[in-house]
Amino acid sequence: MSAIREIKDRMTGIQSTMKITKAMYMISSTKMNKAKQSLANTEPYFYSLQKVMLTILQSMPDNFHHPYLDERKYINQDNQRRAVICVTGDKGLAGAYNHNVLKMTEQMLKGFKSYKLYMVGEVGRQYFIRRHIPIEESFLYTAQNPTLPTARSIASKMLELFENQKIDELYIVYTRMENATQFVPDIDQLLPLYRLNRDVEVGGDTTMHYQLEPNPKVVLNTVIPDYLAGYIYSCLVESYAAEHFARMQAMDSANKNGEDLLAQLSLQYNRQRQAQITQEITEVAAGAKARKQQLEKKRRRTTCK
Repeated sequence: MSAIREIKDRMTGIQSTMKITKAMYMISSTKMNKAKQSLANTEPYFYSLQKVMLTILQSMPDNFHHPYLDERKYINQDNQRRAVICVTGDKGLAGAYNHNVLKMTEQMLKGFKSYKLYMVGEVGRQYFIRRHIPIEESFLYTAQNPTLPTARSIASKMLELFENQKIDELYIVYTRMENATQFVPDIDQLLPLYRLNRDVEVGGDTTMHYQLEPNPKVVLNTVIPDYLAGYIYSCLVESYAAEHFARMQAMDSANKNGEDLLAQLSLQYNRQRQAQITQEITEVAAGAKARKQQLEKKRRRTTCK
């Protein structure tokens, strides 16, 4: 009886857990669709802005220099000040979503004595605190609610640090949606932007150049903050969508494993119950047989007398 009761308790526990995982799957599905819709609504603007940005870079006069464009010279790597924005989730139970980004960030920070780490997401913040890796600042309540004003605030802070030469490079580590069924961690360099001596690919006529008014510097100072804010916003939204997609996969896998466990436990339960019933029938039959033999002996004694 104790074995049957234990199996039944395990089955009840698994069924209760599956109710939670199914609910989490549905919630993540809704949030992922919402994030994808937000990304789809904003992509045309930011793709156009990126195209304009690249066109502006092509139209720059020769030997033009700008702090946002030029790579800085270092005596050695120790003098290079690198800033990294790491985007994770605020919660776990999302498979390898957080783990992949955190490992990639750790790999980036190796070999750099001077760096500033900026965190988006509570999981990443707790991870680096446990490993005694210093965090310059955490942008709270951002991972679960990516908004354009928040992205503008982050971009403004990063541009200020770059202009004041407190950082020399800015990277963002996030998770992007490769397609509708796959997500991958990625690293993008945000500052400095493309060097002027590199080939810049622009859709359409790449030979077309524009005259920049009132002057190239004013144009860049106007466009680059919007470009950077848009890029950060798209990274936040993609990470948000990827997080819930990863959680959907994790919850779906948990549900399938729960169903497999229930099937195995149900088989064990039925076998144990069948064995118990068989044992009870055997005991009843043995008792009836013993009683019959006892009555037969008693009858014979009475007959002999």
